[in-house]
Amino acid sequence: MDTETVSVPHLGGSRIGHRFGRPYDANLPTLVLINSFSTSVELYVPQFEDETLSEVANLLAIEPYGHGATRTPFEQFTYWDTAIAALQVLDAFDIREAFVLGTSQGGWIAARMAMLQPERIKGIIPLGTSMDYESERSRKLGCWDCAAVCTPLIDALSEPVGDDWTVDDDFCDFILSAGFGGPSSEEERQRWHRIEKTNYRGDEGRMRLRMCTINLRDRDGLHGRLDAVRCPVLWMHGTEDSVYTVPNAEEEITMFINSADAKLVVVDGGQHFLSASHPREVNAATAEFIRKWA
Repeated sequence: MDTETVSVPHLGGSRIGHRFGRPYDANLPTLVLINSFSTSVELYVPQFEDETLSEVANLLAIEPYGHGATRTPFEQFTYWDTAIAALQVLDAFDIREAFVLGTSQGGWIAARMAMLQPERIKGIIPLGTSMDYESERSRKLGCWDCAAVCTPLIDALSEPVGDDWTVDDDFCDFILSAGFGGPSSEEERQRWHRIEKTNYRGDEGRMRLRMCTINLRDRDGLHGRLDAVRCPVLWMHGTEDSVYTVPNAEEEITMFINSADAKLVVVDGGQHFLSASHPREVNAATAEFIRKWA
């Protein structure tokens, strides 16, 4: 499976990185997959390889601004921009309706998509996410201190670099630790090092990663907007998530007051990148959700 790009008009004309699973079948619903911070469509290999899930829905992974193969002529972008561009990807492929699964930042992008086009988004599946900004409230519930992690990285990425620059091993290992709970093998560690260093190299890569990190730290919260989500919500959260906690998810799932159905499923032992650490549970629950609400 190769990552391709498609043109959309947003931000002066952008190329959005994406990957389909099996050849598109108009008779099936579509599941959009939005990846987490600094990763790419590669995060969803366990979903693409699941035959049962692929029989239930077309799988379409879309890379946010600043990630993977997605490119824009503008240096500045936000999560709202990715939500708009993802909806324009659906336009480009003449996909009228879709479900959206998103990991971490992908979860709040999915919610934004549901707010922007509630008639189009049939359901969202946030994984290991938060609907808040990086607030004192969330830290009191055990979530990470985003500023302590992101501010030094933003500062380190503030100066231009040469064409041979790439993210260092410490950054790659941090993503593996925070997202996966550590690599399952040295082979997996090397695979993700290659992915990260391919995604972020040279001065253009430095600028994209810096903006991604600024977005993560400084994003707007969605609490006041969640009543605009009308579709069903299946929130899945792992007990071993080191970034956002189950108590935070338990509080925030109650804020979807106008959702057709809002349910939290807690996965024992699940990591922050839940679709990767526990694909069997995520895939089975997602397939059931789509069958119910398609």
